[in-house]
Amino acid sequence: MTSSNAAPKTQPVRRRRRRFPWFFFLLIVVSGVSFWQSWAWWRWSISPTTALDEAVQLQISPGTSSQQIGQDLHDLGLIRSEKAWKVWSLWLRLSQQGGSFKAGTYQLSLNEDLPAIAATIWAGDVVQTSITIPEGWSLQQMAEYFEGEGLFSAEDFLAATKQVPRDKFAWLPANLPYLEGFLYPDTYFLSKNEPEPQAIIDQMLARFEEIALPLYNDAEVPLGLSLNEWVAFASIIEKEAVVAEERDIIAGVFANRLQRGMRLETDPTVEYALNIRQTKEQPLTFEQIRVDSPYNTYRYTGLPPTAIAAPGLPALKAALAPAETDYLFFVARYDGTHVFSKTLAEHEAATKEIRASVNSES
Repeated sequence: MTSSNAAPKTQPVRRRRRRFPWFFFLLIVVSGVSFWQSWAWWRWSISPTTALDEAVQLQISPGTSSQQIGQDLHDLGLIRSEKAWKVWSLWLRLSQQGGSFKAGTYQLSLNEDLPAIAATIWAGDVVQTSITIPEGWSLQQMAEYFEGEGLFSAEDFLAATKQVPRDKFAWLPANLPYLEGFLYPDTYFLSKNEPEPQAIIDQMLARFEEIALPLYNDAEVPLGLSLNEWVAFASIIEKEAVVAEERDIIAGVFANRLQRGMRLETDPTVEYALNIRQTKEQPLTFEQIRVDSPYNTYRYTGLPPTAIAAPGLPALKAALAPAETDYLFFVARYDGTHVFSKTLAEHEAATKEIRASVNSES
């Protein structure tokens, strides 16, 4: 029995099937092909350039950009694509949260892929490590640096500098007690495995022979300076001249004093004798200035027995061409510059004024 209120039966609504647009399908196909091509290119780009187990040496100097490293690797046939190198370098920086490729000499194989080569250079897994010796460093400072870098002990290095290798470098002055001043300041590469002091000493002497020695041999040397005296003169200029514009003037002041037989009276020679470094707050004392040492130019006329530091090229050139000047004195302002004077009275007045200024600041 049915109710008169029952709803009438309805026919189900047929939904129209949507056709998948052909251009979506084409887009998927094209994207897939493009992705496969990009992936294939990437795999090819980072793969080894050859199956040969042949080693190639790459030397990277401090400050070399990752782009230049990539170009050098490509030129040596170690990687296939500089573009892939750029991408991988960026990924390393982001994934490692900082860091950089390390300078040094690397032994890299042609059968290594790009990621492996990049990891080696990023980790600094060198066969040779780079070291940089600044202008004005003494042998003692070099020794402490080498020991701090874990290369060899300061004691071993200083002992090696007392063995003057005239068999290899016949131009070295006779009766030279040690090699102060002749180890040229520059960037060098040293074997990481069992480094020896003599290896770096030979490199530094060879660089002096290449860069500095021709200057002396080809110049009209002022004051008749011997090779040892020239290097000693340049080392004092190196330690006194902070501002480049004053370097030749400072050389001229010292040349004038040497010509007149006056004592040089330069603080760096006392600091060298005592192995100390004065500061604005702790200048040399009168007792220190009176120390009896052949390096103390407040007590002895002329140049010290040897250099007191490793002079750079500008200081070596200044020692060969001092400025022509009437100045005989100068005093430091403690900002890198100096006050130059022609007479002792002017010098004492300038010194008094500077000391008063320093005392007022403290």
